[in-house]
Amino acid sequence: MISALRSTTLAASVTVVSVLSLVAPPEANAAGELNALVWCDHTDPALIRPFEEKHGVRVNLKEYEGTGAALAIVEQSRPGDWDVFVIDGVDVPRVVDAGLLAELPKDELPLADLFPQVRMDDVTMKDGKLYAIMEKFGYNVISYNKSKVDPADMRDLKTLWSDKYKGRIAVYDYYIPLMDLVALKMGMKPNQISADKLPAMKQELFRLKENSVMVGEVVSSTTALATGEADILIGGGEWAVAVMQAEDPNLDWVLPDQGGILWSQSLAVFKDSKNKDLAIEFVKYVMSPEGQARLATSSCFWGMPANRKAGARLTPEQKAALRWDEQEKFLANSYRYFIPDAELDAQMLDVWAEFLQH
Repeated sequence: MISALRSTTLAASVTVVSVLSLVAPPEANAAGELNALVWCDHTDPALIRPFEEKHGVRVNLKEYEGTGAALAIVEQSRPGDWDVFVIDGVDVPRVVDAGLLAELPKDELPLADLFPQVRMDDVTMKDGKLYAIMEKFGYNVISYNKSKVDPADMRDLKTLWSDKYKGRIAVYDYYIPLMDLVALKMGMKPNQISADKLPAMKQELFRLKENSVMVGEVVSSTTALATGEADILIGGGEWAVAVMQAEDPNLDWVLPDQGGILWSQSLAVFKDSKNKDLAIEFVKYVMSPEGQARLATSSCFWGMPANRKAGARLTPEQKAALRWDEQEKFLANSYRYFIPDAELDAQMLDVWAEFLQH
């Protein structure tokens, strides 16, 4: 969700090492320390401190963006330097195939409590063994300022292509979910994207660009919505506005009737971890109702907790911001990221580059 570095970056991680600034690996773990490669939502002290205090340990966190960048960090480090890995859900199989992850104890984790649609055994398991667990999810859909637009319009993707909101739309600069949304607007499922459909998709993107005021990454696109530069953010979702709703309750989000794009993130333990028992305890903590509620409402960005029992730990206001009561309907009408093969991926990137230059 957060990162625009996806499968292409993952495959090119060895190349990335040569151009990244060198990252000094942590010192060899002491028994009471844990080293974790994480997304920004795991750096909130409200999430980390309760675990540290309960176990009398220190959790050393390194934030990264993009699985390729994370793997480059791992390659620069010594075996055992890293213990815990927060990873984009769609990248788990590739990292498992690379032999980097440890098996997790299925019987000690709340798999039965996860929303069934985001458990994703086909992604997190291999040969009957569990290597990661989905911890948080959400949607790339439509965020908006309900004082500036008609909320009913936001449930129809086609409205964003009409003249009604021309010049008032920000576009999230991440080609996979945005092209998936274009497919939905055209009446296709994301997995029906093919090379012969790209010319028509390019024309749809050009029409969207003509209606937009800006195209930007996470910070600039959400800032445009927050400051009023844009009234609508396509590709946004709860992650883009929920953390800001206390200050501006007019910011909202919705999954359109045509469907939405489901993002997910997972938690894993490195195979070479020197503190594997402690790392597994960390996974168990984050997956507990308490840990899930804190992760869901992290100060960096909000998202749905994978564990349904976290709902009992969230306030009515937090659940409303996450659209908790609509999750079953949203999940039934959402699609995972379409991950194309290398050839189609390159063609989609070419189309996206033309869109950005248009």
